[in-house]
Amino acid sequence: MRALVLPCVVALAIASLAAPGHAESLPSGSLGVMFGAGGGTGKYARRLGLGYYQFGSQAAWQPMTTEQRVGWSAKWSFVFGTMYGADSARIDIYLRTLQMDLMAGLRIRPGASPLRYLALRGGVEFFRANEGIQPDGQRAFVGPVASAAFEQYLFGTFLINVDVRYGLIGSGPAEIALLAGASISVF
Repeated sequence: MRALVLPCVVALAIASLAAPGHAESLPSGSLGVMFGAGGGTGKYARRLGLGYYQFGSQAAWQPMTTEQRVGWSAKWSFVFGTMYGADSARIDIYLRTLQMDLMAGLRIRPGASPLRYLALRGGVEFFRANEGIQPDGQRAFVGPVASAAFEQYLFGTFLINVDVRYGLIGSGPAEIALLAGASISVF
């Protein structure tokens, strides 16, 4: 009996002196590059054509800890595109676009890994083309945008993401895009 009491007392003493565990903070901010492909949808399918986004940049602020399963997220991005076979391209052979968006939303950890997240965001997008988009001939548009993303941390400082974005919901040239990005954590 005495042989059991002493190890139990020592174990309790060590356990009482140990500091309580705290959640680790994930990097809150990130800056990076992105690229992808996309095309017009609905009545804008032929007007915008299909193309690729050769260069873009993204910045995100999404403060979370490893214990949180749900958090908030804000993201700003811009991307330059070249659209092939666009009916709206009447002077140049390609329709060249610039899309810039500011979105906010939820970030959800789907499993046990604190390195993998799904993000659902919505916001506003600015869309500009080198030529007027048919039928009304406007070159600049502003409207709602929505995005669903998969995000994965690598090596503690890198964040890769794949976004599916649908832009200008009901108020201009509708397009869908698949964008991939890589960022480095800044905070």
